Amino acid sequence: MTLRVRWLGRVGYDEAQALQGSLAASRADDHLLLLEHPSVYTLGIRGDLGDVLVPPASVGAELVRTDRGGEVTYHGPGQLVGYPVLTVPGRRGGGIADTRAYVRSLEQLVIDVLGDLGLAGAGRDERHPGVWVGGAKICAVGVRLARGRSTHGFALNVDPDLSMFDHIVPCGIRDDGRAVTSLAAQGVPATMRQVVDAVARRAAQRWGDGRCERQDVAWPSTGADVSSLGGVPAPGSEPGPGAGTPVRLGRRLAAAGVTEGLAVAERKPAWLRAPARMGDDYLGLRRTMRGLSLTTVCEEAGCPNIYECWADGTATFMINGARCTRACGFCLVDTRHPLPPEPDEPERVAEAVGRMGLAHAVVTAVARDDLPDGGAAGFAETVRAVRRRVPGCAVEVLIPDCKGDPGALDAILAARPDVVNHNLETVARLQRAVRPSAGYARSLAVLARAKAAGAVTKSGLILGMGERDDEVVGALADLRGVGVDIVTIGQYLRPTRSHLPVARWVEPATFEALARAGEEMGIGHVEASPLTRSSYHARQSAEAVTADAAWAPAGRAPVA
Repeated sequence: MTLRVRWLGRVGYDEAQALQGSLAASRADDHLLLLEHPSVYTLGIRGDLGDVLVPPASVGAELVRTDRGGEVTYHGPGQLVGYPVLTVPGRRGGGIADTRAYVRSLEQLVIDVLGDLGLAGAGRDERHPGVWVGGAKICAVGVRLARGRSTHGFALNVDPDLSMFDHIVPCGIRDDGRAVTSLAAQGVPATMRQVVDAVARRAAQRWGDGRCERQDVAWPSTGADVSSLGGVPAPGSEPGPGAGTPVRLGRRLAAAGVTEGLAVAERKPAWLRAPARMGDDYLGLRRTMRGLSLTTVCEEAGCPNIYECWADGTATFMINGARCTRACGFCLVDTRHPLPPEPDEPERVAEAVGRMGLAHAVVTAVARDDLPDGGAAGFAETVRAVRRRVPGCAVEVLIPDCKGDPGALDAILAARPDVVNHNLETVARLQRAVRPSAGYARSLAVLARAKAAGAVTKSGLILGMGERDDEVVGALADLRGVGVDIVTIGQYLRPTRSHLPVARWVEPATFEALARAGEEMGIGHVEASPLTRSSYHARQSAEAVTADAAWAPAGRAPVA
């Protein structure tokens, strides 16, 4: 079983829990998630609310009850949180003896790491779990084992605001003289990156037979750091990330190690030239869209498959307006200030589906961070409207992350779409460059929650933005880990000179190899080719996997 180590940056506590739960349930691989949390106090299963001494909101934190062992602790910036999601050997699959042995193994890993970083004297307190230095706690440990799989883990203080611990009774320990400390307080000037590297090395020795597959979201870096980050130079490339690339976008690319791109004028390979076929079917569908004042992502995003799909009588409807509140580096959608959603839009989409006689409708939307629910209500109402008008039509939704709001996602899931699609878009290292308002862990958490609810889940990757093939395989493993059923993989095409440059043209044979790799991992269906986009062959992809019968909405058979 491969150990996959992920540095995920700053991740919300509830998102990390959703991700852990899904990875633990899948049993596909072992993972070590390394991250920081925004300020949060967490109460374990024995936690006493009386150990929280101030209202958390008064000090800029939230309070969360969780299912790990232990009592109350603090997580926040400057603290490295490690969540090993492992198959733990033992006789009882998570009994007391197994749990104690596993806790001791985590403590030893941290003790070894601290020694590697130059901190002597770290050890255990036999009365209390965790790692201690001179009577002060430097690392909390709280775990859960269920059916032989681990969740939760350790929280190592690198350089957090230690005053945040003054507002709680840390781990419920009221002994006089007990304190909380950190590497910085102990005079060890290690950076977060150095600590992550040390933890990854020790984890590989302990859980990966000396090896691990590691991916990091981009670290803040100086120019001197960039050369070590694994950029993908391309033959015939122009200096820098591409002429015309905005300065801010160029800096994000450089921080991710992408320092070169293909010249804007470089001719596309033959396999990327989609013929224009404006036949009667295509023109008739366009008239239907115009007559109902509807927007399609096919047009707004400049999809190369528009003629093929429209001629086949299929399209992807874009709701909640045509203006997006985000500015992803690869996307052509309008980013001017959005207009209010139109109340009758769901019914107009349903009417178009009926007129076209669709058996499988795809509904997507721009990101609407200006709306309290991120636009979730529009998805739910559109799904219901299509079901009322065309009961036999399957409905697939391609959703934004709604800022990670579980309530917004629940509203969409309550409408029981046949397929829930949310695109990961790219590998961990390139997330901040490609879509700075989104996040790798957040997208995986959205998919994990949808799968936990029983939905058929789908995601997509775009190649040619500076990723390596091994990174793509790692991203596929992460998607498999959260239970994604369908994945699409296609080639990035630069919409304008102001967008991300193309780092490489990916050969058709590479797409075929990645599709095989994904399906060999256990992903139900991988649609991969240079011209594949999120909704390409959507009906056929959905038919290739099977839905949970409990998920099928009333009056609809599950996808089969």
